[in-house]
Amino acid sequence: MVAFESLGVATVLPDIARKLDGLGAYGWGLSALMLANIIGTVLGGRSADRSGPWRPMAVGLAVFAVGCAVAGAATSWPLFLLGRFTQGLGVGAVMAMAYTVIGLAYPEHLRARMFALLSSAWTIPSLIGPVVAGTLSDLTDWRAVFLLMLPLIAVAAVLTLPGLARLSRSRATADTTAPAPAAVPWWKSPLANAVLLTVGTGLLLQALLLKNIPLLVVLALLGVAIAVPALRQVTPEGTLSARAGLGAGVVIRGLLCGVYFGSEAFLPLGLQELRGSSATEAGLGLSAGAITWVLGSAWQAKRDGKAQNGRSGGVALGFVVLLLGVAVMALAVLTETVPAWIAVLGWAIGGIGMGVAFNAATTDTLEQAPAERQGEVSGALQLAQTLATGLIAGLGGAAIAIAQHYDATTRTALFGVFALTGVLALIGVLLSRRLRPASAG
Repeated sequence: MVAFESLGVATVLPDIARKLDGLGAYGWGLSALMLANIIGTVLGGRSADRSGPWRPMAVGLAVFAVGCAVAGAATSWPLFLLGRFTQGLGVGAVMAMAYTVIGLAYPEHLRARMFALLSSAWTIPSLIGPVVAGTLSDLTDWRAVFLLMLPLIAVAAVLTLPGLARLSRSRATADTTAPAPAAVPWWKSPLANAVLLTVGTGLLLQALLLKNIPLLVVLALLGVAIAVPALRQVTPEGTLSARAGLGAGVVIRGLLCGVYFGSEAFLPLGLQELRGSSATEAGLGLSAGAITWVLGSAWQAKRDGKAQNGRSGGVALGFVVLLLGVAVMALAVLTETVPAWIAVLGWAIGGIGMGVAFNAATTDTLEQAPAERQGEVSGALQLAQTLATGLIAGLGGAAIAIAQHYDATTRTALFGVFALTGVLALIGVLLSRRLRPASAG
């Protein structure tokens, strides 16, 4: 469900932005969903730790359906963004539950295989999602992409909620003797901090779209001042300093997704605006990356626990291959002398690296989390993913807006985006050795 939405909307988003006059705020088409994802992720993870995964999954599916309906019916860019924000609330809860359930229901020796299986859920959507979305946009209207999501949501609910209800009941029985969590004031609650993190990040991204430099600086600093303390409260201790163990694991997830999704977000735009590709052709790049992500994840699952340098070696290798994919893809998007189809090849390379590193990092991080914190840590991983993706998408959208303000080119803006994601990949290589504390081996 999430894969179809992600790949389908990413394929047709340039067309939506043009028709709803939102190209100047293109990044918000991605960031609105990602920022709302933060709230859904935090609330879903903490709710699962208290009462099991059924309730946050049920609420997440319902909210996601409402968001799809609003976005599909939107007649203006602001209304479309409202729909995307609502979608994000639901997606955050749904994805947090996917990782939480693996941590709760499967023994350690099966978790790497389950994460690979979870990645394989992108296989069919990646094969047909971008093609279907691009074809619908070319032949009918982009709104059909959102309407097609509604029956998928219903099927997802039927297939998942009964099993999650049983898991929630068994978890409630096991936790009858557990001490109640200490009460905290509402302004220190996970919801309050998630909202503050969303507001602060949104202020920062909106500030970057302004022409008034003094106002830009003031709003950007205010956004950072609001977001950073809130981020400290909704992530495991040591996250902001990338402390070896859980903290570094959360940071690595953020870097991985900033590189992969931040680059991928602008692949369709680059191919359509700079290379003249259709929405369907641009969607092939998304398909290639998603398919090879599955292959990379499956390969890492088979070698899990067998490599001499542990999972940190898989994370480092994944970052290096992902960096290579970004470089090849960017070269094909930005350079007229390179055939456009090379961008698809580049993103296929990047997908392999993402699959390897994502599987290794996720498995190792959740293995370090105790059972009573699986929801919290799963939520923190998902939060890092959505925050990083939203930030890079917002920064890229701001680069496009700045290019329009100062008569620069979209090519220049996209070069800046791909250069930034390349630097993040290099940082990820360096941090991979901190995935586990030295004493843990």
